[in-house]
Amino acid sequence: MKRTLGTCYYPEHWPEDIWAKDATRMADLGLTWVRIGEFAWSRLEPAPGDLQFDWLDRAITTLTDAGLKVVLGTPTATPPRWMLTKHPNMLAVDAEGRPRKFGSRRHYCFSHEGYREESFRITRLLAERFGKRVAAWQTDNEYGCHDTTISYSKAAENAFRDWLAQKYQSTDALNRAWGNVFWSMEYTSFDEIDLPNLTVTEPNPAHILDFRRFTSDQVARFNQAQVDAIRAYSDAPISHNYMGRVTEFDHFDVGRQMEIATWDSYPLGFLEDRVGASPEDQRHYARQGDPDFQAFHHDLYRAVGQDGRWWVMEQQPGPVNWAPSNPAPLPGMVRFWTWEAFAHGAECVAYFRWRQAPFAQEQYHAGLLRPDSTEAEGFAEAAKVANEIKDMPHVEQAKAPVALVFDYASQWAWETQPQGTGCDYFQLVFETYKGLRQLGLSVDIIPPDTGNLGGYELILAPGAITLTDPFKSAIRATDAQVILGPRTNAKTAELSIPVPLPPAIDGLDVTISRVETLRPDSPEPFSDGGNYKLWREQIETAADVIEADAKGQPLMVRAHNFSYLAAWPNPVAMQRILTRAAIAAGLDPQDLPKDIRIRDTGQTRFAFNHGPEPIQFDGYNIPAAGVIWHPA
Repeated sequence: MKRTLGTCYYPEHWPEDIWAKDATRMADLGLTWVRIGEFAWSRLEPAPGDLQFDWLDRAITTLTDAGLKVVLGTPTATPPRWMLTKHPNMLAVDAEGRPRKFGSRRHYCFSHEGYREESFRITRLLAERFGKRVAAWQTDNEYGCHDTTISYSKAAENAFRDWLAQKYQSTDALNRAWGNVFWSMEYTSFDEIDLPNLTVTEPNPAHILDFRRFTSDQVARFNQAQVDAIRAYSDAPISHNYMGRVTEFDHFDVGRQMEIATWDSYPLGFLEDRVGASPEDQRHYARQGDPDFQAFHHDLYRAVGQDGRWWVMEQQPGPVNWAPSNPAPLPGMVRFWTWEAFAHGAECVAYFRWRQAPFAQEQYHAGLLRPDSTEAEGFAEAAKVANEIKDMPHVEQAKAPVALVFDYASQWAWETQPQGTGCDYFQLVFETYKGLRQLGLSVDIIPPDTGNLGGYELILAPGAITLTDPFKSAIRATDAQVILGPRTNAKTAELSIPVPLPPAIDGLDVTISRVETLRPDSPEPFSDGGNYKLWREQIETAADVIEADAKGQPLMVRAHNFSYLAAWPNPVAMQRILTRAAIAAGLDPQDLPKDIRIRDTGQTRFAFNHGPEPIQFDGYNIPAAGVIWHPA
């Protein structure tokens, strides 16, 4: 695949007489792709059945005549006001029973059948009209953004009852699976089952987890309808643009329906409220973004896309408008972020947006152009990348030596039963990923049902709370070093404690006899340095102890190629643990400077300086916000 650049454009926001000039400037800049249409439903259908597609037809013609390829977004993230009049019960409802009202976007409930049919209808009409003229598609926009996946509406309640009836077939089976004999919670009809909100104290955790699975399935069902509508008229690849640290639905399930996974990368916007960085690191990286957060999602969405196909559909090109604070990027960061994505295998990086909007909610969100059409700071950096990729046009793909499992269902399970403040599955996996990257290791993120682990030297599944049968078979068959825990395979699919007690891994003599969670301000020491925090398991084992606490009690054990980690290590302990495992796997871990990250793509090694000062590394002087590459 070739490396390409793109942008997001809103012809409905601008006078038609400037479209052609915009298209020519895009092409002259070196852009290939333009995404349009994803928020335009009120202009495409201003009243029910009043289809106004001619302006979109002219916009597509203008863009393609300039040599650009169009990604057409379905407009279903922004249903127009008349839709609510037609379907007054289509609104999502929050956990407190309040409707998510009209006046911004993403105000629909995924379970509402009427709105799903409307979404299928408008998508089918667009595909019928433009299916042979556009080069790619995007379904909806940012599923889950603004906490809009989970809905407690009447439509969701009815659909959930039906989902449960199909899964369990009888309330007796459901009562057994959920353990409803506890607190006399047994049901005699599926119609008696409410949604798990507004209860006196916490609902049954099995009830919550099934509701989360149902909710994820509703997103996949909604998306599949649009995919079906498009495929009836178009052979162009289909994508969806996911978000950073949005885990309310299973992206792997949705990704299997389409060819390309894309995501919206806002390094500075995410730093303060999604990364989990310390205040010191938030200050240090305020104009660069966290060194690992974008890379984590690049690797995640490479796994979500079919055959590793993925894009950045929205790349931050300057200050945004929606974060707790919105600084400008360090000079060079737009180029830097683009090359970071390419190093992780992106086919396209598209900048959001072409021209900054002078009205409505995103007025202070920078684009490649200012509102007066003057070039903004990111324009020149995009032009520099466009010139550079002429000398390196192709995306290299190579299997990394390290595999890291990410499991959306485990995130839901940890949220349902965290057992302590701060115990978060995403954060545990992300800190493990950071530790691997700080050793200079390239990582493939893999889904939890991976059944073939051939080619990997080190495999990690921290916190994967219920291991799938294919994955258990795969780790039994591998000679790679495998690290499990903490909390790996700790629960059944219904969030019960299994017997025999976890982790119950063949070839690993470990039994978890007790768990405890620590106060966030009360870590405790490993005997060899560093601390463990938040989560600790007491284990009974005959395996070799390789990490212990200050009293000599086991915290990590190893048998053959399997290791089990019974606590959540801080960065110091994490680096020791991962270094030992990497060496045992035959890898060459490095002690990288704080701000340096490397990525090997097969033939090429990229080195990135995420810091605000130049750094000497590997014989090169890498400037602040700098990237170099050379043969691996």
